[in-house]
Amino acid sequence: MHVLVPVDGSDPSVAALAHAFEQFGDDDITALYVMDPVDGATTWGPGSAGDWLSSAEEGAETVLGDAEERAVAAGVDIVTDSVVGRPARAIVQYAEDEGVDHVVIGSHGRDGISRVLLGSVAETVIRRSPVPVTVVRDRD
Repeated sequence: MHVLVPVDGSDPSVAALAHAFEQFGDDDITALYVMDPVDGATTWGPGSAGDWLSSAEEGAETVLGDAEERAVAAGVDIVTDSVVGRPARAIVQYAEDEGVDHVVIGSHGRDGISRVLLGSVAETVIRRSPVPVTVVRDRD
């Protein structure tokens, strides 16, 4: 089985990674970091797209390096990857393109109006994913 775990360095994504290690440790696990160009849109100007990408790649390297360290500590083998795109769309597309069998994703646990206003990557992935999705909710 190929299990995809989107990671962004947040507590919910760390919890999702830990859950994947516990439940799917003997399977193929990929930790995916999505570099969202919209996050850098407010700072874009002439010549800044390359700066944004460089900064985003550094962030990906840091988060994915942490995921690798956690995997070693858990005695689990993982593969890491990063893509550029809007998170929910990129996660679903990656699952389709890479033959993923299951997605394990963290949720920030937003409720009510904050979820409506901010949207939910996990919720969108659940609705659009071609494969089963497990949501791990951060309890903090």
